[in-house]
Amino acid sequence: MLGVLRVIICLVTWLVLLVKAQVEPIAEFYGRQGSSHTNNWAVLVCASRYWFNYRHMSNALGMYRTVKRLGIPDSNIILMLADDAACNARNKFPGCVYSSSAKTLDLYGDNIEVDYRGYEVTVENFLRVLTGRVEPSVPRSKRLLTDDRSNVFIYMTGHGGNEFLKFQDSEEISAFDIADAVAQMWEKKRYNELFFMIDTCQANTMYSKFYSPNVLATGSSVIHENSYSHENDRDIGVAVIDSYTHYMLEYMEGINKTSQATMQDLFDTYDPAKINSHPGVRSDLFPRSLRDTLVTDFFGGVSQAEVLPPLDSAPMSHITVLAVLTDHLELDDEDVVEQAPAKLLDAQPFIAALTDASQSSLGAPLTRALRTWSSSALVLLAVGWVATRK
Repeated sequence: MLGVLRVIICLVTWLVLLVKAQVEPIAEFYGRQGSSHTNNWAVLVCASRYWFNYRHMSNALGMYRTVKRLGIPDSNIILMLADDAACNARNKFPGCVYSSSAKTLDLYGDNIEVDYRGYEVTVENFLRVLTGRVEPSVPRSKRLLTDDRSNVFIYMTGHGGNEFLKFQDSEEISAFDIADAVAQMWEKKRYNELFFMIDTCQANTMYSKFYSPNVLATGSSVIHENSYSHENDRDIGVAVIDSYTHYMLEYMEGINKTSQATMQDLFDTYDPAKINSHPGVRSDLFPRSLRDTLVTDFFGGVSQAEVLPPLDSAPMSHITVLAVLTDHLELDDEDVVEQAPAKLLDAQPFIAALTDASQSSLGAPLTRALRTWSSSALVLLAVGWVATRK
């Protein structure tokens, strides 16, 4: 009898530990003070023209590859390249752009969508993209279709100076211009949180004028400091990537879509000795702790669903659901009865899932697991009791 009780106690203890092991990670995940965004967007800008600025195009394409690998689709990426080094007559490797002399990875490839190219990359077009003030003829693929639940990542690279960045060697955008554009974005509810990154000389001065909330910014160099290239390629004849962006992309190669690495972890990798400049971070406008902000909150694509509040009214009948969905199916009144049964599913399971997940076959897998293990424990207890009776 004593041995059977010990076995039952061990089984119950094991069951409790198993359930706890399943519940704690879920509670920790949902208890994290994470971002409330539901979609991610990226605006990637190479503002330099001419072959000798090959590295700036490589910078932008390297960042494009990273955000795309982490889940942001092309439809949510605005890529602006002031020049096309891949098709330049001086390129010994036509149609290719490399970020290292080893040439192990072609950043251009076949799967790339450039939204603004060549002389389309102007200060005016960049500011119009951010603020949404575009002509009606501009296609959706060239628009930043964000809302107040969008996390936006802006990356810029090129030649710059104290509070300015050159576009095409013919015009400049100032720190005031970008700050005012971001302010318009906030007023028009075009972002939830915004992360600004820039790789240029005296880069940190470009985010010094920001005044809008929920903005996090970083740059490659302080005022009166240059931002240097990382590696030259003798075959191509020019530098192929900048040092700051190189080490950023090197760190990002270790990040995947489910990574729990934070922005603080990213900024902690900054090493002025390796980068040859002093990167900076501005977080006074950003409300969340950098240790609670995931890298994928800006570099990755999210797949989140909003939880609807419980329905106050009784579950809708088939007739009610039919009336609600008629417009979406584009049915005429006389066609509802004939066509709807073929196009509509039974709404009761979905309504039940919204009102009470524990009563629906669509929800609460953990509840079903608990019931299964509890039933097993009761069976074992009954078997032990019968064994002792004999």
